[in-house]
Amino acid sequence: MTQFSAGPLIVMTGVVLVLIGLAVWWGAFGWFGRLPGDIRIERENMRIYIPLVSMLLISLVLSLIMYLFNRLR
Repeated sequence: MTQFSAGPLIVMTGVVLVLIGLAVWWGAFGWFGRLPGDIRIERENMRIYIPLVSMLLISLVLSLIMYLFNRLR
């Protein structure tokens, strides 16, 4: 039976989060939230934003990553 070490997994997760944070900071995801299907209602004193397609895209990407992670394990 092999021993599972959580250390490298935590470090890799941190590196990925930093890379994603830098990409967001530099504006690489400027298109995100403005996809066709995202609902945006702006009135004089009210703003409603429902990012339907953006959240579906995030769900799809995370599901694919989890599938690949489980497949490789």
